[in-house]
Amino acid sequence: MSTFADIASDFELLEDWEDKYRYVIELGRALPPLPEAARIEANKVRGCASQVWLLTRVTPSPEGPRLAFEGDSDAHIVKGLVAILFAMLSGETAAAIAGADPLAQFARLGLAEHLTPQRSNGLASMVARIKADAAQALRARATAGP
Repeated sequence: MSTFADIASDFELLEDWEDKYRYVIELGRALPPLPEAARIEANKVRGCASQVWLLTRVTPSPEGPRLAFEGDSDAHIVKGLVAILFAMLSGETAAAIAGADPLAQFARLGLAEHLTPQRSNGLASMVARIKADAAQALRARATAGP
């Protein structure tokens, strides 16, 4: 899977938006398939016009809980947005995710202004879900004690 730095660098090389959209779709195609068993209501992201599933795995680490994500969408562009989000945030600590601003990174790519309002709302919903999962992991760690 590409790193976000690689994706941002590739975006800078692409000049026209059709090429950038094709690249986003390619990133989505490169996502590992989400097992059918994970396509359940509890993993659906609310607020997306397309269907989006997000599975969060939390693992302990000395720096605090780390989150890893799996996901899918029935829309090619949205699946690419999922892949970019994962490149940004998967494997990070819950604290780093809580402090991150993925929407600003999407704006840096120039993607924000080229998404339909529905896709922008869906992206915001995905970010909110990931941040909520990070906050929940931090709360669980705090209540577990030393």
